Amino acid sequence: MTQPLPEATVASRLAAIRQQIADAAATSGRAPDAVTLVAVAKTFPAEAVLEALAAGQRHFGENRVQEGMAKYPALRQAHPDLVLHLIGPLQTNKVKQAVAHFDVIHTLDRDSLATELAREFEKSGRRLPCFVQVNTGEEPQKAGCAPQEADAFIAACRALDLPVAGLMCIPPAEEEPAPHFALLNKIAKRNGLDQLSMGMSSDFETAVMLGATHVRVGSAIFGGRSYPPAQ
Repeated sequence: MTQPLPEATVASRLAAIRQQIADAAATSGRAPDAVTLVAVAKTFPAEAVLEALAAGQRHFGENRVQEGMAKYPALRQAHPDLVLHLIGPLQTNKVKQAVAHFDVIHTLDRDSLATELAREFEKSGRRLPCFVQVNTGEEPQKAGCAPQEADAFIAACRALDLPVAGLMCIPPAEEEPAPHFALLNKIAKRNGLDQLSMGMSSDFETAVMLGATHVRVGSAIFGGRSYPPAQ
C-alpha cells in the first residue's frame, strides 16, 4: 500500500529552495553562497518565522514597516543575528521607524526618500545598505525609478552619501522576467554596483542565473497567503 507523502514544512521547503538556488548558481558558474535567500514573511505570524529560524534561516523580508515593528523585536532577542529587509514601498513619514527597526532597505526610488534617509542616517548614526528600485517595466502603478533615470538617481543618492549597495526590481507579472533581470544587471554594472535584489517564488532560479545576489521568496517557503477582505 502506498504511504501518503508527508506534508511539506517550512524547513523542507527551505531545504528545497536552497538546493534550487545552489543548482542555478552552479549552472551559471557561481558559488551558492553568493546568493542571499530573503524569506518574505509578510502576513505570516511570528510562529512561521520561528520555524524558519529553527531551520537556519536568518534573512527575512517584510513589506510594511508596521508589521516589521510588531513582529520582530521579540524574535531578535532570541536570534540577534536576524537580518530584516524592507522590501515594500517606504513612505517618507515612516523613515525614522524603518531605520530603527530594519537592517536593509530594498526600495529607494525617489529624491524625497533619498533626502529623508540621508537625514535620518546622519541623525541616528545607523547607515542601512540601500538598493535602488528600478521600474524595469515602466509600469505606472509600480514604484521605482525609470530605467533611463537610474544612472542620474544613483549619482544623486551617492552625492547624499547614501550607502547604495545595489539595485532591485519587480518585473511585470505578465512578462518573461529574464529581460528585466538582464536590464537590471546591465544598469548595475555600468554604475559599479555588484548586488542585485531580484527574483521571487516563481522566477528566482532565472534571477540567480542572471546575477541575483538576493532573492525574495515568500509563498514557496511559507505557503499561500490569505488576505483580509477589503472593507
